[in-house]
Amino acid sequence: MSSAIKNLSVFESPVPTCEGMSFGIVVAEWNSQITGKLLEGAVRLLKKQGCNDKDIIIKHVPGTFELSLGSQLLCEHTDVDAVIALGCVIQGETRHFDFICQAVSEGVTKVALEYNTPVIFGVLTTNNLEQAQERAGGKHGNKGEEAAATAIKMVKLKNELQD
Repeated sequence: MSSAIKNLSVFESPVPTCEGMSFGIVVAEWNSQITGKLLEGAVRLLKKQGCNDKDIIIKHVPGTFELSLGSQLLCEHTDVDAVIALGCVIQGETRHFDFICQAVSEGVTKVALEYNTPVIFGVLTTNNLEQAQERAGGKHGNKGEEAAATAIKMVKLKNELQD
């Protein structure tokens, strides 16, 4: 469903507690005025649902393209239950937008499947800065919160199926 219709910070089903879970967050520095707000939203939701500061590892990468490798490094070198990849790509005048969006979506998916770890795609892909602002704490909610809720739900699912 389009975020123009649905608020990213309103969830159709309750978000479970995440006590005892650990999360890695990899966030792009490019478009930091947006990605910083996504990060704030993700951390705020994780804490609201019971996650301790010590169970949240935050790492920065230069841009959205680097989120895939950043996610892989968190999976390889930490003991996190899920990784949340946060970035923002705004359409420009060239096809660069298309290449970055496709590469990072495929890369994040590949890392999740290879490491059997939820890796959540919290990347805004917008036509302009205004749309990004609306989805980073503006009138359409915060994609970072949505990504954190998704991470919690996926860890819960994985834990249920492994028990």
